[in-house]
Amino acid sequence: MLAAHLRSHQVSRVIYGSIIGLALVLVLQSHPPSAGAALASLLGTAVAVALAELYSDLVGAEVSEGRRIDRRAVVAGLDDAVAVAFGIAFPCVFIVLAVTGVIELDTALRVARWTGLGLIVVYGVIGAVLTGQRLPRALAEGVALGLIGAALIALKSLVH
Repeated sequence: MLAAHLRSHQVSRVIYGSIIGLALVLVLQSHPPSAGAALASLLGTAVAVALAELYSDLVGAEVSEGRRIDRRAVVAGLDDAVAVAFGIAFPCVFIVLAVTGVIELDTALRVARWTGLGLIVVYGVIGAVLTGQRLPRALAEGVALGLIGAALIALKSLVH
């Protein structure tokens, strides 16, 4: 199942969602709400962006094809929307720990930031490996993607 996922279009949707989730985590870290509000913000964003993704894809398909879309297209759109929502909501794992008092919200947001970045790097490495790149080259590509994410984190830290 994992291999099928890694070779699917959903990988790009998870990465897209992860970037949105990482950006939201950075905002939450700069202006920390309560842990419950942070959790609601991430989950609400995941649902809103996933539904916007689904709606825009379905309407776009109808317009470009000039006909009503079928059930198969709706299911495919739902798969993409769920992948985007997963990428955005991934940091919720750590925020739930803050909501339950296991860790502080600041710690949860810090861990979420770095694991979100790690998720982007891992997908970059796996993507490169699946295209036939040797491991050193794949690692370099993953690290390059990670450096872009780290630059975003550094820029955000300098601004706030």
